[in-house]
Amino acid sequence: SVKKVNCHNQFPLSILILMFKVQISGTGLFTPKEKISNEELVDSYNKYVDEYNASNSKEINNGSLEPLEKSSAEFIEKASGVKSRYVQNKSGILDTSFMRPRLNERSEDQISNLAEMGVIAAKEAIKNSQIDIKEIDAVIVACSNLERAYPAIAIEIQNELGIEGFAFDMNVACSSATFGIQTIFDMIKSGSIKSALMVNPEICTGHLNFKDRDCHFIFGDVATAVVLERMSEDIHKNNSYEILGTKLLTEFSNNIRNNYGFLNSSSPEGVGKADKLFHQNGRKVFKEVIPKVSNLIKDHLEENKLAAEDLKGMYLHQANENMNVLISKYVLGKEASRDLAPVVLDEYANTSSAGSIIAFHKHNKSLKKDELAIICSFGAGYSVGNVIVKKIA
Repeated sequence: SVKKVNCHNQFPLSILILMFKVQISGTGLFTPKEKISNEELVDSYNKYVDEYNASNSKEINNGSLEPLEKSSAEFIEKASGVKSRYVQNKSGILDTSFMRPRLNERSEDQISNLAEMGVIAAKEAIKNSQIDIKEIDAVIVACSNLERAYPAIAIEIQNELGIEGFAFDMNVACSSATFGIQTIFDMIKSGSIKSALMVNPEICTGHLNFKDRDCHFIFGDVATAVVLERMSEDIHKNNSYEILGTKLLTEFSNNIRNNYGFLNSSSPEGVGKADKLFHQNGRKVFKEVIPKVSNLIKDHLEENKLAAEDLKGMYLHQANENMNVLISKYVLGKEASRDLAPVVLDEYANTSSAGSIIAFHKHNKSLKKDELAIICSFGAGYSVGNVIVKKIA
């Protein structure tokens, strides 16, 4: 489990760097109990459109205001591949006088919304990993939005689970999980820790504009968790995966953005405006992100002397089915089958950082020993993260 590297070109001969191998030994998933179909969401949205157009009929008739256009379940599925989504609160989203999840603010002596769902996913990951809580050295919460600035949600989850060591939050939007995996991978590989838990709690409906026809259908809520730990050459845990390498990329773009933040109250004229929720230039994102993701995956495979045809699993970010089809075509030279590149966004919608982990969690058991796969995410930033794994048991 230890690789000794002589770095005599940079360091004295007496210095040896210990490089440990790292494995994903367990994953977990929390799925909310409530679910909204495209048809239910469209019925609510179209009711809102009728109400809006009626209340603004004077301005619409004189041309000072554009009428809102109705949506359809067929439009949503064609544009994204999404058919339904799980949510933490259904009634508030479908109520045209509210159109957002109703989540009560919790007192400081209660567990937070994100920590509660994160703990459930974490417990399943820990159980599947068969790791003792006492052996976990760190907790990272990696997600697209945090419900408070501090204390860290990760420290709250750490406390709820009784884990010693340290914990912190990080945010790279939809790429948070793969960036979190690399962060832990590097710590374990260097020897600073032996194991860690990464949690991705996503209440994406809380930052979604349900009054926007172009994006009201995109997101759902969920939480995932991953246990990473140092590999042992003689002990291979059931359904475990060696991480062969990670590769990250960021490039600034305003095409996916959310301007909500702690300074909003300093400019009260902007509070409640649409830019304080998720918004995007979808066409530009589609055009610009696909080649970035495809090239990063291909470059990463080449750097590790692997061929695309060696892949038996492509667990891609679950944002848009059409994007994933094109990415797989660019990487493989052909469209990937559902077995090779599983789709979960039809059921879960886009769940930001958790999407690729859901796909991996639900479908990795089909991989055989020594088969290769990737876990890839991409999103706002722009940000792209890729993880190459090999099944070891």
